[in-house]
Order: sequence, then C-alpha cells, then structure tokens
Amino acid sequence: MTSDRFASAHEMVREYAELEAKMADPSIHEDQNNARKLGRRYAQLGPVVAGFKAWKSAEDDLAAAKELAAVDADFATEIPALEETCAATAEKLEELLLPRDPNDDRDVILEVKAGAGGDESAIFAGDLLRMYMRYAEKHNWKVEIIDATESEMGGYKDISVAVKSKGTAAPGESPYARLKFEGGVHRVQRVPETESAGRIHTSAAGVLILPEAEEVDVELNMNDVRVDVYRSSGPGGQSVNTTDSAVRLTHVPTGIVVSCQNEKSQLQNKESALRILRARLLADAQEKAEAAASAERKSQVRTVDRSERIRTYNYPENRISDHRVNYKANNLDSVMNGELDDMIQALLDADKAARLASTN
Repeated sequence: MTSDRFASAHEMVREYAELEAKMADPSIHEDQNNARKLGRRYAQLGPVVAGFKAWKSAEDDLAAAKELAAVDADFATEIPALEETCAATAEKLEELLLPRDPNDDRDVILEVKAGAGGDESAIFAGDLLRMYMRYAEKHNWKVEIIDATESEMGGYKDISVAVKSKGTAAPGESPYARLKFEGGVHRVQRVPETESAGRIHTSAAGVLILPEAEEVDVELNMNDVRVDVYRSSGPGGQSVNTTDSAVRLTHVPTGIVVSCQNEKSQLQNKESALRILRARLLADAQEKAEAAASAERKSQVRTVDRSERIRTYNYPENRISDHRVNYKANNLDSVMNGELDDMIQALLDADKAARLASTN
C-alpha cells in the first residue's frame, strides 16, 4: 500500500488539527449547536488520526530497518515483523476510512408495534421493549417513553421511546450506531400466557429505528402541519382523560401522521409528536436523497407481516436466530435480558465486510 491510498487520511489529519484549534477558542462555545457539531466531528476524526499515525510510524520503522539492513545484516531480521505490523495498521486504517453512516453519532427514536398474533403479539412487543431497555441500561443510555398504547392483556399495541446517550458517545457507540440494524419484523415462537392447551404459537412485532433529529436538522414549517386534538383513550377505548389532550400531527406535503396521547398536557403531547415527526421527516429526506443518487438501501421492514422477518425468538429451544447473517445462538434467555452485543456485533461485522468488498 502506498501513501496515495490514504490521501483522504492526510486531509482528515489536517481537519482534525484545525478543529482542535477552533475548539480551544472560548468564543466557539457561545453557539452551543455549533460547538456540539464541531465536537461530534472531532470525535469522529479521532480514531482515523490515531490509525493514520500508527500506520505512518510503522511505515517509517520499516523504511529505517531496510536502510540500516543495507549496511548491517542484523537489522534484516526485524523486517518481517515490521512488514506484518505495516500490513495490519494499513488494514485497520482502511477500515477506519470506510464511508461512515451520517447518523452513527445520533440518538434514536425506537418504535415497537404489535402485529400478527393478537394479544400475544402485544405481550411480545412489551418483551422486546424490556429487552432494549435492559440493553440501554448496560450501555449507560437513557430511555424516555414518548408515547404508548397499552394492551388489555399486557404489553403494548405500540410504543415510542427515545434512547439517548449520556454525554458524547465514542465513535460507534451511540444508540443509533448500535441499534440501527434492529429495525424490521421480529417473530416469536412460544406457548402464550393466554394459551390453555399448551400449543406453540407464532406471532410478530415490528421495530422501527429512527435517528433522532435536532431542530436544526429538519426545516419544519408549521404551516405545513395540520394539528388535530382529541380525547385520549386507554385499552378497550375507555376514556382516560376528560380533556382533549391527545394530539395528531399530519405533515401535509409528505402525508406523515404522528399521534401522541401519553401526557396529560396537550402541549407536552404536541412536543412529543413533533420529536417523532422530525425524526420521520429526517429519515424520509435521507431515503429520498439516497434513492435520487441510485444508492441501494437496505430499508427496514415497515409492515408487521410474519413472512417478512429479520429475527426469530424460539422460546422452547431457547434459540435466537437472525436470518440476515445466519446468526444462531442458544442463549435467548440472556438476549431477552439485554445481552445483545454478540448478535449486534455479528450484524456490524457483516455490514463492514460488505462495505470493504464494495471498495475493492
């Protein structure tokens, strides 16, 4: 490999130094949005700069050993090990220079919706939510329920939560970076609590992962939004509120509809709905931009159809299977307790391998 291969890394090292100088200027922090933006970019570039320095040091050491070997044969014995180090650092730097998902530093809006399977699907949706909440707890993330519609038998017909990192997450460790491949249909096989004959049932729930948008990310004209208010209702349609506090937002240009009724205050429900609307508008805009560039998109499954599954949770055999990467493990009990890292890493590794292959 030659230094020409890593020309982009040279540019990133220069940008990193410029950012370091800017962030040392106290006036930068007067604009908090800009300071956060610069901080995120600085954090993104850090691993690349470290990888470049490690590769450059290995290259220099190898060149020096070859030069000295010309006059002293003893130095030749060091060359094979140094060549291995050069190759390893070059491979690592190549990985670090792969195009990044622009959303990888974001928090997420996570939605779980019951699908085929009736009450059992709603119970399973609740189980999935607990699984993600426990995973979030292990990663020291904060989970905030934005809106929820509970089921009479337990669980949720649908629920939306915000998953947020505390402080600035390290590259690749933000909620979106770790959870982005969780979107799709999740199928469960087990004997439901509602089953008296002990038969195994199959049901499904859908998960949607949206990068949370900041106000500066989405230009939202409230003249394009129709706001409807209505009375909140609980399981069975019973009124749980005596005032018209529930809010439905319709973004007329795109047809995106968001409803929230979790809070008692109409204003709070409107703010919650706006958060979800911004996230959906950001995702919609990014999808359209990628489609316009003819980029292949591995879109999340938006319908809750048992035939369109990404993962199966088999309780009788304590087995978890992710069908996209042929991942299987007999530790379903641990997974449901939030031990998702091995499975998520398998998905991330497969994605990285596919991106590396596409660059060669």
